[in-house]
Amino acid sequence: MARKRSRSLLTIATVAVLGAVLTFAFRPRPLMVDIGEVTMDSMMVTIDEEGRTRVHDTYVISTPVAGRLLRVDVEPGDSVEQQETILAKMLPSNPAALDVRSREQARSALAAAEASLRLARAELNRAIADKNLADTDLERTRTLRQNGMVSELALDLAIREARASQAAFDTAEATIEMRQAELENAQIQLMGFDDQQRLIISTLIETEQADEIPIRSPTTGRVLRVIQQSETTLPAGAPILEVGDIDSDLEVLVELLSTDAVQVAPGDRVLIDKWGGSGTLDAVVQRVDPWGFTKFSALGVEEQRVNTVIRFADLQSAQAGLGHGFRVEARIIVWEDDDALVVPSSALFRDGQSWSVFLVEGGIAQRRLVDIGHNNGIQAQVVNGLDPGDRVILYPASGLSEGVRVVQREIR
Repeated sequence: MARKRSRSLLTIATVAVLGAVLTFAFRPRPLMVDIGEVTMDSMMVTIDEEGRTRVHDTYVISTPVAGRLLRVDVEPGDSVEQQETILAKMLPSNPAALDVRSREQARSALAAAEASLRLARAELNRAIADKNLADTDLERTRTLRQNGMVSELALDLAIREARASQAAFDTAEATIEMRQAELENAQIQLMGFDDQQRLIISTLIETEQADEIPIRSPTTGRVLRVIQQSETTLPAGAPILEVGDIDSDLEVLVELLSTDAVQVAPGDRVLIDKWGGSGTLDAVVQRVDPWGFTKFSALGVEEQRVNTVIRFADLQSAQAGLGHGFRVEARIIVWEDDDALVVPSSALFRDGQSWSVFLVEGGIAQRRLVDIGHNNGIQAQVVNGLDPGDRVILYPASGLSEGVRVVQREIR
């Protein structure tokens, strides 16, 4: 009898233990989640875009006349002073060599100019003779008029002839000057390379240097780049080098999407990141262009872009070593609040047309509708629905529902 009772107690104990094990094994376990907290913190909304630095007023130094540029000695980065530093020197170019036809035409033009000059001189001699005769006839007519031997009409005709002869004389002298200029021009057309070389050699002998044309810096700053350094012959207006003031005239050009540009206004604060150095540089939006342009992205998507000019707030850019054409990352602040109620953006999910979060209350997930203001992708401004210190579930999974027991995931 005692043996049967012991066997019954053992069976009941075994069943109880087995039931407890099965209950523990198959009971719902808390879902492991990441939990964040609603806090009062500073928040800002920025428009992030890549930009490049540039000197606002750059000066492209070019050749003032056609000629031979001497070797440029300045290097990129050299300091220059306005109207003092000589950037380059050049010599006037030699005249172009004439082909056979052009030379013969120039010789014919020279011969014609010489003949025209001789003709003008002959016309001058005739004008001198006519003038002398008219002057003598005028004196004779005046004497006869005083004696009453000729009429007043004869005297007037003599005066007219004298004035006409004087005009013909002046015309002949002017013609000679004109023909002389034409002759000199025809002689210049025949001047060749050898003649110019002899002229330069004679100038070197007399002055010990050729007539070099100095090209001075139009501004104070630095040499940005040298376009043509070797000695060569260049036409007028050919670029030689570029100068600008990096220390005080550096700015950033950012090409914003037109949908972002409408949110930006002159005076907005800008943070310059990823420029190659430590820290963040302060800047301010100076201008948003009113004209947009079409640009294709790297993926071939057509975009409307707007140029936005950003100026550095201080001279940190010069100390940082930035130059013309450097890449930077500009963060334009369009909204900021130093004391905003914020929730991590990863805790938000759509619930119809509204935003919701899962609150953690007593280890149980509770759905809560919230009103959201600004959202920068990392933090979101809470307008209504949450209080400081509330704990919310980050990255809520699709299988998470209200009333589920949750526990903080351990970070290893």
